[in-house]
Amino acid sequence: MTGLDTLRPRLPSPLQELSDPRFARHGVRLLLKRDDLIHPELIGNKWRKLAPNLTAAAGRTVLTFGGAYSNHLRATAAAGRLLALPTIGVVRGEELADRPLNPSLARCTADGMRLHFVDRPTYRRKTEPDTLARVLRAADAEEAYVVPEGGSNTPAVRGCRALGEELSGRADVVAIACGTGGTLAGLAAGLAPDQRCLGVPVLKGGFLTADIESLQRRAFGARRGAWTLDDRFHFGGYARIPAALDTFAEDFEQRHGVPVERLYVAKLLYGLVTLTEEGAFPRGTTLAAVVTGRPYSAASR
Repeated sequence: MTGLDTLRPRLPSPLQELSDPRFARHGVRLLLKRDDLIHPELIGNKWRKLAPNLTAAAGRTVLTFGGAYSNHLRATAAAGRLLALPTIGVVRGEELADRPLNPSLARCTADGMRLHFVDRPTYRRKTEPDTLARVLRAADAEEAYVVPEGGSNTPAVRGCRALGEELSGRADVVAIACGTGGTLAGLAAGLAPDQRCLGVPVLKGGFLTADIESLQRRAFGARRGAWTLDDRFHFGGYARIPAALDTFAEDFEQRHGVPVERLYVAKLLYGLVTLTEEGAFPRGTTLAAVVTGRPYSAASR
């Protein structure tokens, strides 16, 4: 893509096979799709979703949304710095404006992102045209190119189709952790007809099926691909990392030497171990888990 090719993304991302007795004893072959290695700062699905949006922005200021610990805000800010593109982050929680910035938001500002804090009721209504217009005016960003929370829009979904195409014929089941559902929407559309996609939501609520179907209709005209969700592995909701999950992630890192991001990837891998032990995958199944990010401490400078 024009401009973005200077960032030299590693595409297609590597596919790594692991030897793990928790899968092997059930006759399941485990692969990791290492999207965390695409780019040192625009990691995983953040690259795949942001790249088409940055191209569409055509040099305009990019405004997007996120919470205080948003991976998406950090990735957008990093992209702005790398491409000399102005960025604005609309942050959920007006009360945060008067507090010291946490490390995640501090990284955003260090990368040149201008933060605009809004109250939570306004944030919940941010997709309503009147509310969005008010937010843009208040942020002095009426001409900005707007990217939704999590980066999941039609360009992003179409961009993520390439992930499925890279995995076409390489696995029977492709599994991915889901936030807003945009990556799964594109991934599932790019897989071959005999493959299926499994999504592991990291938020509570059971709302993603309708959201993903809507994203696919807007991007492709209809629901695409064979995909399902398993809502059991959110561990209480976004950014909830109980001790059991952290212990699991540390053990996985020690077994395989792969850094495990806690908000998404750990929940995905925990879910796949559980499902395998439940017999969800027939013997002989090749299972590919998409590693969409890496721990923030490993990515920070």
